[in-house]
Amino acid sequence: MDYHRMPIEKEAPEEVGIVIKYNLSESAVSDQTLDSLNISIPSSSVLTYTEHKGSHKIRSMVARGYGVPITADDVLVTAGASTSLFIVKTALLGPEDHLVVTRPNYATNLEIPRSIGCDITFIDLEFDSQFRLDIDRVSAAIRPGFTKLISICSPNNPTGTMCNAAELKSLAELAKKSACYLLIDETYADLHYGADKMPVPAGACLGEHVITVSSMSKAYGVPGLRVGWLTTTNAALQEKFLAAKEQIMISGSVLDELAAEQILSRRGELVPATMADMRRRRDRVADWVREHSDIVDWVRPEAGVMCFIKVKAEPANGMDTFYKGLLEKHGVYVGRGTWFERDDTFFRLGYGWPTWEELELGLDKIAMALREG
Repeated sequence: MDYHRMPIEKEAPEEVGIVIKYNLSESAVSDQTLDSLNISIPSSSVLTYTEHKGSHKIRSMVARGYGVPITADDVLVTAGASTSLFIVKTALLGPEDHLVVTRPNYATNLEIPRSIGCDITFIDLEFDSQFRLDIDRVSAAIRPGFTKLISICSPNNPTGTMCNAAELKSLAELAKKSACYLLIDETYADLHYGADKMPVPAGACLGEHVITVSSMSKAYGVPGLRVGWLTTTNAALQEKFLAAKEQIMISGSVLDELAAEQILSRRGELVPATMADMRRRRDRVADWVREHSDIVDWVRPEAGVMCFIKVKAEPANGMDTFYKGLLEKHGVYVGRGTWFERDDTFFRLGYGWPTWEELELGLDKIAMALREG
């Protein structure tokens, strides 16, 4: 493994070293506390190993969220989605293998395969096509006998777009026909704006060759609780993934899992409240884009708490000067396009993390900085 730090981590808000007044770079809802989520950790809790597959309560609640045919045995609890991705990709890919992966994407989905040294074909999602996935391009990229894995992020980070049910089914059929696995990072699935009208099936229900990963960090505002999971109905893969987890960490944190159990038990209460707030925030960003349509554009997100803003015309002094002035003069931080291997005329705008006032002021200051040139 050849490790290199990712720009998104090197330039993360907590690493910047400059006071950020308006943090519009985050891809999660606002950070929560034990009190805000009514979490109680008994003082008698024994600080021992947890079940290696993870808390049975967590796995059962995750399985119920997916529905039939997923059971608790199909779920492996990990230290966040990033650990799930590491487990899956290091277990399935070697330097001699070929991967097809969509881009832009959560950076870990791209950097782990690079660290492994496998051959990679990128399927770039384009603004002009609304960041839709062209399955014919995926099919054309497959190398029979060499392609081991197709990897997508849906709902997508940073664009907020997602594959519909028919597209997911077609991808699963393509992967099965091509004798490769399909990995779906569905971390934002709980934050699907159209879930009540047009639900999308859980990827792991689409066949034994399909693996999904998810996390509590984004939808529940608890990235400090390192709890995520991977799901597959393939028992042999589950055993391999469990072996990898045991060699990395043996088991999860008993305190993290106790807190996660309490949060997930209130999923039916917490998620609808979050979505009501996120719809209001997304509408505010939509209004802002309309107000400044001469300088910015977007693809309206279908899920998640962020969008990928396109700057229509590069400011006279260039994008580097824009980002520098935006932070140093206006105190606003966004996720520049290079975090996602795009040019810097794109930036991720996170509208779920800041307070409403910070969002309003941050949007105003972004427009001001763009017009200043």
